[in-house]
Amino acid sequence: QGNATRLSIISCTKTEKYVKKGFPIFLAHITTKEVEDKSENKRLEDVPIVRDFPEVFPKDLSGLPPIRPVEFQIDLVPGAAPVARAPYRLVPSEMKELAEQLKELFDKGFIRPSSSP
Repeated sequence: QGNATRLSIISCTKTEKYVKKGFPIFLAHITTKEVEDKSENKRLEDVPIVRDFPEVFPKDLSGLPPIRPVEFQIDLVPGAAPVARAPYRLVPSEMKELAEQLKELFDKGFIRPSSSP
């Protein structure tokens, strides 16, 4: 089956000792790669479905939708606790974008703080 090889991280001093003793050494230098924020290059107009149906995706919402004859609500079960779940993890750039979008929607009056129990 061959010889088993074990890889481990060692200090510079230990590496120097192994080199002096003539051991075969393989070194790797690992660095982090800068991640490009691709969201800045994306535009809504580049999405095929948005291009095909521009009347459904206005540039800016003019206000709340018209009043409908039916009012929707979620009927709560007395004594039942809402499901508590941790939010999805977001990288800092996504979290910043989410905060900006929520603030914009709140300022326009499209959303409001939750009144859930």
